[in-house]
Amino acid sequence: MKTFNVPVIYRSPLISAIKNQRKQQDRMKKDFTPTELDFGPLRILLARHFGFCYGVENAIEIAFKTVDENPDKRIFLLSEMIHNPHVNNDLLDRGVQFIMDTSGNQLVPWESLQPDDIVIIPAFGTTLETEQQLASLGIEPLKYNTTCPFVERVWNKADQIGKKNYTVIVHGKPKHEETRATFSHSASGTPTIVVKDIKEAALLAEFITGQRKPDEFNALFKGQYSPGFNPATDLQRVGVVNQTTMLATETQAIADYIRQVMMTHFQLTEATAGERFADTRDTLCYATNDNQTAVTGMLQESADLAIVVGGYNSSNTSHLVELCEEKLPTYFISSPEKMLSAKAINHWDFHHKEEINAGSFLPEKEKVTILLTSGASCPDALVEGVIRRLLSFYQLEHKADEMAIID
Repeated sequence: MKTFNVPVIYRSPLISAIKNQRKQQDRMKKDFTPTELDFGPLRILLARHFGFCYGVENAIEIAFKTVDENPDKRIFLLSEMIHNPHVNNDLLDRGVQFIMDTSGNQLVPWESLQPDDIVIIPAFGTTLETEQQLASLGIEPLKYNTTCPFVERVWNKADQIGKKNYTVIVHGKPKHEETRATFSHSASGTPTIVVKDIKEAALLAEFITGQRKPDEFNALFKGQYSPGFNPATDLQRVGVVNQTTMLATETQAIADYIRQVMMTHFQLTEATAGERFADTRDTLCYATNDNQTAVTGMLQESADLAIVVGGYNSSNTSHLVELCEEKLPTYFISSPEKMLSAKAINHWDFHHKEEINAGSFLPEKEKVTILLTSGASCPDALVEGVIRRLLSFYQLEHKADEMAIID
């Protein structure tokens, strides 16, 4: 796989040494057991896969190269480059401006942009409407495009099944940038609807089977379907694609559920299921799969708690937290500094969208075991920082330097 020129501030000698060692031992990526870092009183189990994915590194390389090569131009990002505050703040510090926030609210008026301004499309991609807006201002919309190739693959799959007269069901968070972009591209060619979870999929199924009347549709799915969507006619043939950072098992559960509903309602067999349901399971992102599977493997081990590092508005990171929370106390932090001491930590409650303080997060026992992972937009340097911070509570920070020279 291609390697990228990512700023050294995001790299980590310690994490690179660990990842390289695991890669040598497991080139086919079939071993999802964690890496054990035993420091005596502190034992850290590091997930097999975590941190920057292909799409994130690609976006960072393009963005920083663009800044370096255009010192005399105004440079804008449509919205956050990725969902990591450290990377976004570094770009802001270098003069980059965000046109919109992550919810699509305008921060810089369109009319203030000029044809010679540079506008970078972030890794999530953007809507066709935004591309048209940029073009109308004389700005070439795709000249500085960092859209993740795996997101584009979802768009291509939606386009393929749309051309075969299937309606596209997008599993995603309706307000997320990537979901809005996928919805826009899909809706341009075929009826499209977004479902955020299995509960909404079950509601949609009631329109497929006729259990609910079409006039109830707008109230239940307002703002989540393409113009002119008719549940009476547009749910006869469907396929499921996803926001690539969703929980992979949930996307598959939704696809399996909708497929079974179609088979039962239309009295199909396995051989004829394709007449009503398009198989699109290959839209799941490799990094999402790998990171989530690595967490599942990590959770097979006994531990006292889990720490997940990443941006608080990061979808893929929140799903790693979700997995860990099912098994043990879990702390979602954006940086090492959130661990104030061995007895206090500020962590994000993504269910209620607030940062809370917890006391005595490290148990007082002879040996503490911690599961550690990070999201796909989190720099390895932050993960190393978390390890060093934890070691400092045991006066063992020097152990990190010794480990960084692993062959």
